[in-house]
Amino acid sequence: MIKPRIFLSAALAASILLAPFGGNGMSAHGGEDYATLEKLGAALFDDPNLSMNRTMACSTCHMQAAGFSDARESEKVGRDVSLGDDGISLGDRNAPTAAYARFTPPFGKNATGEYVGGQFWDGRASLLEDQAGGPPLNPLEMGMPDKASVVKRLRENPDYVAALGTQFGNDVFQSDETAYAAMTKALASFERSDEFSTFDSKYDRFLRGEEKLTDQEELGRVLISSTQFTNCNTCHEIRGARGLEDGLFTNHKYFNIGVPANTAVRAVNGSKPGAVDLGLAQNPDVGGDPAQRGKFKVPTLRNVAVTGPYMHNGVFRDLRTVVLFYVKYKSKKPSRQINPETGKTWDAPEVPENIAMTELTSAPALDDKRVDAIVAFLKTLTDRRYEHLLPKEAGQMAVPPAQPVPVNVTPKAP
Repeated sequence: MIKPRIFLSAALAASILLAPFGGNGMSAHGGEDYATLEKLGAALFDDPNLSMNRTMACSTCHMQAAGFSDARESEKVGRDVSLGDDGISLGDRNAPTAAYARFTPPFGKNATGEYVGGQFWDGRASLLEDQAGGPPLNPLEMGMPDKASVVKRLRENPDYVAALGTQFGNDVFQSDETAYAAMTKALASFERSDEFSTFDSKYDRFLRGEEKLTDQEELGRVLISSTQFTNCNTCHEIRGARGLEDGLFTNHKYFNIGVPANTAVRAVNGSKPGAVDLGLAQNPDVGGDPAQRGKFKVPTLRNVAVTGPYMHNGVFRDLRTVVLFYVKYKSKKPSRQINPETGKTWDAPEVPENIAMTELTSAPALDDKRVDAIVAFLKTLTDRRYEHLLPKEAGQMAVPPAQPVPVNVTPKAP
């Protein structure tokens, strides 16, 4: 397999290089900083010692500075999928943002028998705790062989031992299962904190009467909120549990929208010829139900303008491309059947069955003015702290790498 070269923008590289790691590979720490479960989780979230080669933390793929998404660039596939701790392995799915994940309901069926909720693109982790326990043991991610190995790393840090004992009892290390579960609870506690969910975007400020939308943004807001002019709101519901003020722009359901395979990723990540990502059907709790083939969870649209590339496999680089991908289902214009990123006809769906044609075709096609308005509104969903990352013009990819800085990904000895 070709070993990718990884790059970061100068600003992001600097933030990582200045992180407080000790010369022995262990994170700088102080027991007084872990007085709460949330603070302990924050330390664990940033600790690369929980990966096999001590090169990868949860925050590697969920960078706070990049909307809790993976902003690393690889030479072959950009940011489409994430590089593993071994410096070689590439996954098959794009790392979704961890922001606002705390509001996702547990995985299960709703009153009408539809699958909803859960973490990961296929919901296989029901709760945040379940999700937190996955990456350390994934050979393509943090690469630890088993829970015992992770617990051994926890024991290396005396402040972790003390904090876990305080939070979960002195017998927390009596078994690897108990200690590992305690770690996932601490990580989930941090991910449920306000650090991940600020609700302070321009849209939120508009709802509170603190700021006005431009005419273009307002048109986009009306279009996305509409059930007559678009069908965006069918899946990306604008209302939350308390109304507009906590809307996540997702219904947490699963759909197959005909996304094509990311052939660039498949060419370098070691996938077997003819590999197909079946999405929800691969969730163990779904049992391979053929009716769920090709379905993936509807993501939140919060911070969407700064957390590309898009779709479950990162196949589209630009947000406007995503909007046009939906438009192609409703338009008969030959120009709408062309992917603007390739200049060629849109690739065929990876999974051609179960495509949600009713939802995809239940609204009229959109002209360029309305497409651009939707993109403009989606930018207003960016948390205040990420607004400097916004692309300035439609068609410009968010957070372009400025004078890439090489990052050493040579595996270190465990």
